[in-house]
Amino acid sequence: MPVLNSPFCISAVPDFSTTKTLIRLSSGDHFPHWYGIPVRIFLLTFIGTLSAFAVSLFLAILGIMLIASLRGGRPDITLAYRHIAVPMALVAGGIIFLFATALEIRHYRQHKALRALERMG
Repeated sequence: MPVLNSPFCISAVPDFSTTKTLIRLSSGDHFPHWYGIPVRIFLLTFIGTLSAFAVSLFLAILGIMLIASLRGGRPDITLAYRHIAVPMALVAGGIIFLFATALEIRHYRQHKALRALERMG
């Protein structure tokens, strides 16, 4: 009778019970440090504000061009920057800052509590 898990048997079912890994793969569950919270909040706020500025500027330029073509006049594109895009970006940046702060603090506290539970049990 052939031994199924011999190294020379082609039809053998591989035996992974004795396989040892030399490198432990990280699952991405590292503990977030308190000093990383302001950095992540700043990055989220900056990227969100920049995106809001770009989208609002694009839509404002389209709107001003549409209004100017309907009225038959020359479009004043500086209105898009001064009176539409910058205020919209500032409002969006403030909202994004508040939400990012709340989410990061909640994530930090939740991860801290889960780590304490892991250490206990």
